[in-house]
Amino acid sequence: MGHGGDVIAELTTDHEEVEELFTNIQELPSGDARRKHYADQAIMELVRHSVAEESYLYPAVREHLPQGDSIADKELEDHAMAERTMKDLEGCDADDPRFDALMTKLMAEIRAHVADEENNLFPQLRAACTPDMLNKLGDKVRQAKKTAPTRPHPAAPDKPPANKLLAPGVGMVDRLRDAMSGRGKD
Repeated sequence: MGHGGDVIAELTTDHEEVEELFTNIQELPSGDARRKHYADQAIMELVRHSVAEESYLYPAVREHLPQGDSIADKELEDHAMAERTMKDLEGCDADDPRFDALMTKLMAEIRAHVADEENNLFPQLRAACTPDMLNKLGDKVRQAKKTAPTRPHPAAPDKPPANKLLAPGVGMVDRLRDAMSGRGKD
């Protein structure tokens, strides 16, 4: 969380970190408790990443890309689908019969979303925005991730201004819950 560089470099590094967590999960046997630990870490990163994208990336897509509204709406649909899967997964331990199926579903959803962003959205954004604009977006995304929620909230608003107003408070509550439960600690 918080790597530096422009928005595309920042978000691509996030994608790589989540993929590493997915690989860690896949390398462990079914039912291994460490799979839940890695799943919780992936969910925390994915939620922070999604909130930052929804707050700053997708508004920039709407503003700077031709057909930006339809592109951003599709990305938000992807987020909503993954967030529902994460919410279902949050309630499962690694030995729960649903865990493996939900984890497989989440990995497929995220990998498809990442491929779309990296192969389509990011090149369009780089062509449409100046390096300075992309750097400023990177700074905003990093700031948003610091206060973003760490747990899925499928019913929460995903568009500004409501998401920008609510996310820090929800994030504070999530981080308190994480600290009390030990969730996400190495």
